[in-house]
Amino acid sequence: MMLDGSHAGIKRRIVVGAALFGILPLAICAPSVEDRRKKIKSMDQKNSQEALQRRARSEAVLREDGVPINQYLPVIETEDDAKRRSKAEISQRALCVLLVALKGEGLEQPIVERIAQDFKLRDSLTPKERVFIAAKTSSQNDRVQFSWKYEAAWVLLWALGYVNVLDRPTKICDVQFAVKTMRDHGPSGFEAGAKLRSLRDILDQADLIYRYHWAVVDARIKGRPAPAKLEAGVVLERHYALNWLIGYMDQEWDDISTDT
Repeated sequence: MMLDGSHAGIKRRIVVGAALFGILPLAICAPSVEDRRKKIKSMDQKNSQEALQRRARSEAVLREDGVPINQYLPVIETEDDAKRRSKAEISQRALCVLLVALKGEGLEQPIVERIAQDFKLRDSLTPKERVFIAAKTSSQNDRVQFSWKYEAAWVLLWALGYVNVLDRPTKICDVQFAVKTMRDHGPSGFEAGAKLRSLRDILDQADLIYRYHWAVVDARIKGRPAPAKLEAGVVLERHYALNWLIGYMDQEWDDISTDT
């Protein structure tokens, strides 16, 4: 298993989110690489039927999509090993991620602060998010990196039942729908209107994106385009959000690693 570094080469531009109320994202490298290697090895040694069957289903999807498969990639967590996050926890995280993406896109600071207040998000922001939201001015790099978080928010909206299907990661998400979902449900209705997906469904997507991500990173290392028109930035952000959902390595949101 490779421990993923950074991507390069794709720009993104989103202009619809702020109207309603690119450089690739930086991949995250957690500090304890050796601990992660040990955890990955221990998961693979379990070889439970649940995990093996999940890997087989993912590989069948990749095969159908024409995406290269690394037969040596280990399995991921089982339902017994993975973290079960509550609807309330995922709802708050989704709202916070949407807020920082909106600011990254260019939403005016007074509106950002009003949304944070109305949705009572300040206590739920991570340390990095809190700094970004509080800043009166931000670097172009920070704005671009946080605007990519729409893709992570899309996964969280899917986990909450607001997005019906996670399509193949070949294009950016429907930002207008994501922001409209936040706006229309409002502070009191967002969590209430959510229908949390099963841990099995979340693990299925986590396993699949892990293997998509390996193919994207492998292509980059070899100086080739991402296979099957996969969008590298979308793949990375989905992997990030799904790893948080399953509690990968017990890492907090700011520190999520997307190992491949």
